[in-house]
Amino acid sequence: MKYYLALSLCVVAGISGLVAQTLEPKPAADYFAKFQPVKAPAPAGLLLKKGDRLAICGDSITEQKMYSRVMETYLTVCVPELEVSVRQYGWGGETAPGFLKRMTNDCLRFDPTIATTCYGMNDHGYRPYEKAIGDRYREAQTAIVNSFVANGTRVVLGSAGVVGLRKDWDAASVESKNLNLCELRNIDIDIAAKTGVAFADVFWPMLNAGYQGMQKYGADYAIAGKDGVHPGWSGSFVMAYAFLKGLGLEGSIGNIEVDLTTGKATASKGHAVVDSTAGEVRIKSSKYPFCATGELNKDNSIRSAMTLIPFNQELNRFKLVAKNGSAARYKVTWGEASKSYSAAQLAVGVNLAEDFAKNPFSEAFAKVDAAVAAKQEYETRQIKVQFHGHEAKVDMAAVEKFTESFRKPLVKAVRDAFAPVTHSIQIVAE
Repeated sequence: MKYYLALSLCVVAGISGLVAQTLEPKPAADYFAKFQPVKAPAPAGLLLKKGDRLAICGDSITEQKMYSRVMETYLTVCVPELEVSVRQYGWGGETAPGFLKRMTNDCLRFDPTIATTCYGMNDHGYRPYEKAIGDRYREAQTAIVNSFVANGTRVVLGSAGVVGLRKDWDAASVESKNLNLCELRNIDIDIAAKTGVAFADVFWPMLNAGYQGMQKYGADYAIAGKDGVHPGWSGSFVMAYAFLKGLGLEGSIGNIEVDLTTGKATASKGHAVVDSTAGEVRIKSSKYPFCATGELNKDNSIRSAMTLIPFNQELNRFKLVAKNGSAARYKVTWGEASKSYSAAQLAVGVNLAEDFAKNPFSEAFAKVDAAVAAKQEYETRQIKVQFHGHEAKVDMAAVEKFTESFRKPLVKAVRDAFAPVTHSIQIVAE
């Protein structure tokens, strides 16, 4: 057994030229048997700095403006103290060499301080792995990293996601493509280690979440989307989770502590107690939890993805701690919904963001998210159409100035949509 393990590690290292040899732990299911995912490096603390300008770069999956929208909305409302601004640069059908050719014209001109990349889907050629695929990908990805670093831009090198079933791909074909994508993921880890940049593991969490979804909700649960390539909201949310983790975010949105005997309450930074009694606390919050609704068993639902990944536990903790209760159980009402908890549960703390899909932040959150969507929609037009049109060939500086005059009010609309929310939490003995 030891011999075969050593041999498999050598094969992985030989194919991808890896510096790391430890593999990710794998589920016991046969579905994962052939995969050899190198252990991804853990984020080394928060990579984001106050005032960062984040560039989200990728192919058509990025151009969908789904995972990028989740990321920007999260950064806007969940960690507003960081004051991060975002631009998305998705381009359908693009490979890593394709982005390398346009990154100076489209991206570096705006001096991003940090960037995420998501390539590999088109680079893998939708076929089994070949050394030439890996070599071409490694060369382009390394050049992208070096170009960003030379520009003073910190990098989170993201892997591609996964493919899934569709009419012209059987299970064996899907497996061979995903094995290819796993190899490219391993190459990304090696590049990140050698260049000293960060890595975001999109592939492995997405493969695991997709399998869990099929086991939990049925064989037609498509984490990679109905066309096998472009994920809906469930898969896109897993991608966003991977990148937010890769950025080193720790996920504490707020902590509200209540003494059920005295009625005194305290709140963490970003939240202020307006008033409190033994049965109710009113709070003014200037940061939001991430809000999502949707059916739990649907692959086009963010709330469904939340059942497959530890997003709420790791990145979306809005915690209520209520101590010194004399009753065995309490009803907690937040907005229009209520939930019953034991006194022991409340004393330890409960995550309201996880337990209340619809809550007092939902309406305000939706306004910000809509403004983010409108801004990112224009960014696609700005980059793909206007930056590569006839006028840009004649006077690029004028086109940049003209298009930025349209983008500027969209940026302001995001800021204006984000306003403090005053809400009440009622805690009543049952």
